[in-house]
Amino acid sequence: MAFNDTLFQLGMDLTRSSPAQKEDLHASQSARAALEDTTGNRGASSHAGQHLIIDLFGARRLDDVGHVERVLKRCVEASGATLLHMHLHPLKPTGGVTGVAVLEESHIAIHSWPKDGYAALDVFMSGPADAARVVPVLKKAFEAREVRVTAQLRGAAPKKTGKRKDKAKAGKKPAAAARPRAIRKANAA
Repeated sequence: MAFNDTLFQLGMDLTRSSPAQKEDLHASQSARAALEDTTGNRGASSHAGQHLIIDLFGARRLDDVGHVERVLKRCVEASGATLLHMHLHPLKPTGGVTGVAVLEESHIAIHSWPKDGYAALDVFMSGPADAARVVPVLKKAFEAREVRVTAQLRGAAPKKTGKRKDKAKAGKKPAAAARPRAIRKANAA
């Protein structure tokens, strides 16, 4: 599920009363509700963690390795995660930055295209760390015009239905039309 614009504005100072803060509060409440709808209640279900795919559009300072490093460190702090190692690398000829913050709870990865004002991030966190708290940090630090977030609960046990209808189909290959295109092409070669 994708969340447009500032949907994931979490962890903001709720004592301010500016119009922007009211938008942030509304987006924060909507984001939390959407995350709970897509991922379930963390306390009530067993899962490996929260996985967010984040796209930043109209972003700035995506070519500054030092700035990217400081932002990722702030993301780690905001989420309550533990940083183990950070590796960032400038990209040529695009001028972007690629890298990863390795966390005790998993990782935050970034790849940026400064000329397009675009950055792609992958955030996965397990345990008590809250991946959603990195979104407002990223939006503010990179001055992103638009933020899109896709959230997924990883490692959630499938719901038990009591019956297994696909038991008879277990050993059969899918019909050619149902196989992914890459598999069909590979088999044709």
